[in-house]
Amino acid sequence: MSGDAWLVVGLGNPGPSYASTRHNAGYLVTDELAQRVGGGFRAHKSGRAEVVEGHLAPGGPRVVLGRARGYMNESGGPVAALCAFYKIPADRLVVVHDELDIPFEAIRVKCGGGDNGHNGLRSIRASIGTGDFYRVRVGVGRPPGRQSPADFVLSSYTAAERKLLPLQVDRAADAVESLITSGLDRTQSTFNM
Repeated sequence: MSGDAWLVVGLGNPGPSYASTRHNAGYLVTDELAQRVGGGFRAHKSGRAEVVEGHLAPGGPRVVLGRARGYMNESGGPVAALCAFYKIPADRLVVVHDELDIPFEAIRVKCGGGDNGHNGLRSIRASIGTGDFYRVRVGVGRPPGRQSPADFVLSSYTAAERKLLPLQVDRAADAVESLITSGLDRTQSTFNM
């Protein structure tokens, strides 16, 4: 599989203790995309990632949805292995992740840029040798008071946020689809509000 295939990676941490945390926004979005593709995540041959393969739109490009089986700060190796296995260049890689500098409910799409202190992005950049990949940034907002950013992203969404979370996840999944089918400019004009 090469040529027009895309790799969409959701960042998060494995296991039930992390499932409902802000840091797992990427996992939530790739779960939604897996439902749209009509598949479930299964272990990849590398043993370090889970994947779902399919098409997000009829007649659209082939998409591999992936996520590392280890912790977020070690995502780079598994992502690099998936890129190599499926022969996907960085300009067809989309990483979906939580973003502290964006308010909850907001989505931002961009290509390239810094890591902004995000260990998952830093690990991917180091492993694939470039930061020039697409990012769908799912806003989680800043921590309240003096709570550390690390504690904040590893804490669960509030009850009020949980009510709105399905809409945010759906919108982020729509942004991924738009990016793949319509390109960056159109996707940014639609989703970067």
